[in-house]
Order: sequence, then C-alpha cells, then structure tokens
Amino acid sequence: MTPPPTPCTTDRTADRLLHALKSGGPQVAAALADRLSITSSAVRQHLDRFLALGLVAFEDRREGVGRPRRYWHLTAEGQAGFPDRHAGLALELLAAVPALFGSDGLQALIEAWTAASADRYRTALAGLAEPAARLAALARLRADEGFMAELEEDGGDLLLVQKHCPIMAAAGACQALCHAELAMFGELLGPEVEIRRIEHIAAGGRRCAYRVRAAV
Repeated sequence: MTPPPTPCTTDRTADRLLHALKSGGPQVAAALADRLSITSSAVRQHLDRFLALGLVAFEDRREGVGRPRRYWHLTAEGQAGFPDRHAGLALELLAAVPALFGSDGLQALIEAWTAASADRYRTALAGLAEPAARLAALARLRADEGFMAELEEDGGDLLLVQKHCPIMAAAGACQALCHAELAMFGELLGPEVEIRRIEHIAAGGRRCAYRVRAAV
C-alpha cells in the first residue's frame, strides 16, 4: 500500500494542501484552490485520494439557499503526519517521573522546563518594552519552534494562535504542562496585559488560542 503523504512527502502539491488544512482549518475546495494557486479539479483529486487514505474528512454545511458547501478538514490520522518531537520518549519519561520521584518530582520537572523556556524567551524579548512588541516576538519564537504560531485580531483584542502542538503527546498526558505554559506567557508579556486561553488542542480544539487584552 502506498504510504499516506506527510509534510515530508516529495509531492509538493499534496504537502502544501495538507499544510493549508492544518494551518487554516476546515475549508472548501475552491478556497484551497485559490490559496494554492491551482485548479479546483486538482484540489478535489488530492482530497479524494486523502479521503481514501483516511487523512481528511468533510462536513456539508448549508449556508443560506442553494446546495450545501463541503468543508474539508484533517482527521486524527492526518494530524499525526506532522512532527511530534519524539512523543513516545516524552510519554515514557513523564510516566516514569511520578513513579520514581512522586508528584513533587513531576512538579519540579515542569517548573525546571518552564524556567528554562522562560529564560530563553526572556533573552530574545530583552529591550522590547511594549506588550504588543513582546507578543509579536513571542509569536515568532513559537513559530520557529514548530507551533505554527501567529497573531490574529479579534475586535479590540489580539489572539496568539498556535495551530500545531509539537509536544501534543506530552501535553495530553500532563495538563500541568499547558497550565505552566499559560503562566509563562503571562509573565513574559507583563502585568500590563491579561492573557486567557480560549481554544485548546489538548481539549479537542483544532488550535490553541490565547486572548490578549489590556489589563483592567
């Protein structure tokens, strides 16, 4: 059987299509065609192949009058084609720490990981006084680390959006990692703003999103 295409595939169009679904969420074939500058027919051919391989699925949505529109999205198998930073090793280590060192040992490990990450980010953000500048720099750093991070505007607020979690397996097994991450973001951005997670991959969302607004 031909292995399913992944972000490492030599089929460039298939690669780009999978990335478009990963980064943009559910989309219709015409929108994907516009985004990739290829024909709708070519997109549908790829989607049909991905559907047969179990990498994508679709949902028909009725939007006003006329025929429903077909929105395509990645399945769990399609999501698994993206890098996960040695997920198996991370899970084994997380499982071993409480058994060997108790819950205090696990908490100490998480705190050490958070402190090391915060120090690295803090060095990169040095000299950026404005919260907006620090947020933009943080998004770039997270993007470089594989989180597919970017900023979006939502009304008067900014959203820090992470469309991929390269430590998903570890985060799913240890929610304390996610809590520590949120606290770290708040510390890095400073007391002038408040940050709140509104979408969460580990809770079944298609992305992690953090609402950032001026503190009251």
